Amino acid sequence: MSDGDGRTRRGDRDARPGDGRDETANQRADRNWSELLQELRVTQTGTQLISGFLLAVVFQTRFSDVDGYQLSLYLTLVGLAAVSTLLGLGLVLFHRMHFAKLMKARVVHVGSRLLMANMIVLVLLTAGVTSLIFDVALSRTAGVIAFLVALLLGSALWVMLSGTRERGEDRAGR
Repeated sequence: MSDGDGRTRRGDRDARPGDGRDETANQRADRNWSELLQELRVTQTGTQLISGFLLAVVFQTRFSDVDGYQLSLYLTLVGLAAVSTLLGLGLVLFHRMHFAKLMKARVVHVGSRLLMANMIVLVLLTAGVTSLIFDVALSRTAGVIAFLVALLLGSALWVMLSGTRERGEDRAGR
């Protein structure tokens, strides 16, 4: 509990002494949940934009010109967009199921894992959409190269950013 100036009252223990914050376990879980929701909003916006693009593509007159590979890739991407949407909804559903049950730290932990899984799906989805566009606009080879480059960039970004995490820092309990 805060005494008004942001510090914890006597009797409340700092959830992680020495980390530069003075917050209880509940305050930390609430802050982490708020940060997780902000990240979810970003992924949901990306998923909605990609899903909207995929939805619009099927109604274009040129869509009937796609070959079997492009159709399979398109349907796979629609499936990935659905999985991404469901992972985001799963996070919200898990929170709703455990709301007011004094399990916020657990909700943050599970939510963090769901969001991480969603990020993997979004990297695949983004690389796949890039591939489909290059395949249709240029050639199959260009589509494959675009897929590999997007996947490589997404993976490299993931590896570079994961290397910046401080040693011993818990992924879900910052």
